[in-house]
Amino acid sequence: MANIKSAKKRILTAERNYERNVAFRSAIKTAVKKVVVLAKAKEKDQAAINTALSAAYKLCDKAVSKGILHKNTAARKKSRLTKAVNKLMA
Repeated sequence: MANIKSAKKRILTAERNYERNVAFRSAIKTAVKKVVVLAKAKEKDQAAINTALSAAYKLCDKAVSKGILHKNTAARKKSRLTKAVNKLMA
């Protein structure tokens, strides 16, 4: 355990940031799963799929701007998601 006051503060800050980052990554995974489920559905609603895809893109871009994801990681996730949706829609 840290003895110095600033080190104790850093521990608290790091823990808070960790919890926020985990929650954000979880939200991205949930958004991606939602898009895939909509694309796999028997009755495909193009508007709903586009809305969900847009929300997933937005979360990825926001994660990059907050430093939670690397820009190439977000680009890879978006690319793979788009490829998967296009494959399921064909």
